[in-house]
Amino acid sequence: MTTAFDPIDLSGLRLANRIAMAPMTRSRAYGPGATPSGAAATYYAQRASAGLIISEGCHPSAVGQGYINTPGLHTEEQTAAWRPVTDAVHAAGGRIFAQLTHTGRIGHPRMLPDGFVPVAPSPIAARGQALTTEGRLDFAVPEELDEAGIRAAIADYAQAARNAMAAGFDGVEIHGGNGYLIHQFLAPNTNHRTDAWGGEPEARVRFAVEVVTAVAAAVGAARTALRISPANPFNDIAEPEPWTTYRSLLDALNSIGPAYLHLVEPVDARDLTLDLRKRFTGTFVLNPATPAGRTTGPEELPLIEDGTADILAFGALFLANPDLPRRLAAGGPFNTPDRTTFYGGGEPGYTDYPTLP
Repeated sequence: MTTAFDPIDLSGLRLANRIAMAPMTRSRAYGPGATPSGAAATYYAQRASAGLIISEGCHPSAVGQGYINTPGLHTEEQTAAWRPVTDAVHAAGGRIFAQLTHTGRIGHPRMLPDGFVPVAPSPIAARGQALTTEGRLDFAVPEELDEAGIRAAIADYAQAARNAMAAGFDGVEIHGGNGYLIHQFLAPNTNHRTDAWGGEPEARVRFAVEVVTAVAAAVGAARTALRISPANPFNDIAEPEPWTTYRSLLDALNSIGPAYLHLVEPVDARDLTLDLRKRFTGTFVLNPATPAGRTTGPEELPLIEDGTADILAFGALFLANPDLPRRLAAGGPFNTPDRTTFYGGGEPGYTDYPTLP
């Protein structure tokens, strides 16, 4: 019987176990360069016993930044700043993918370079507010991407992937969920286009497919992955009937052959999970839905044993327990995650959670 503690071959990359550290926004890339700090190397190296670490989201272009103090991977300075992080993880025996996250309409001009505004498939503002240096401001109406803008965005993902590999990452995960740019193309309430990039599901998945194709061409399909979150209402997304859309997406992905598909499981939708699991021919990473008030924990380990997933992604529990694989194997004890440290400024809770002796 396969367990979460068994190794796995990820498109030629050996992982020590099937426990992944999920990407978690940290908002600690201070300063105009949007670069990770020295503490980031300590933070990720502490968690290198994960079979795979997936980094916090890195914007692939200046206009793709939707949160303050998040790092990028689109400048030489940012690329160089990530090298100490990847070196530290590798020195500790770990593997790390960079997550590329273009937030699309989720953002505000006040946090972008002068003259820049958020972009999206359609000029529809999200309900909610962006946290900026001037406080919380309503999301702005985004600029609709024209054909040239779409092509430029796809090229930005590919270049950011090249930068990630130059920075020493083992691969890249493209963020296609959580209401960000790719998800905005997939969802019918945010994509009102009538051209070849919108309308029917086959057209709405086109942007996601072309981004994955471009990144795979840039760094190799074996070093390319995609994260999706079907029917996730986060950031004002509505996908009342996701089945057709995501089946079409997976059919296209199978022909590309990415390293893995990372599913953020919808609440009360295990049937959709199993359908996508069966349909996808590659490695299946699952961030499983859990009951309200509980984070992914040891209760989810049987999902590897019964074949629901190949790899399990743990989020908050990894934040609080840097040596999580060891604790999961021992049945605990577990430090309690402090969610106040997720997004705020300052270092407390970033690197100082205790490990087992």
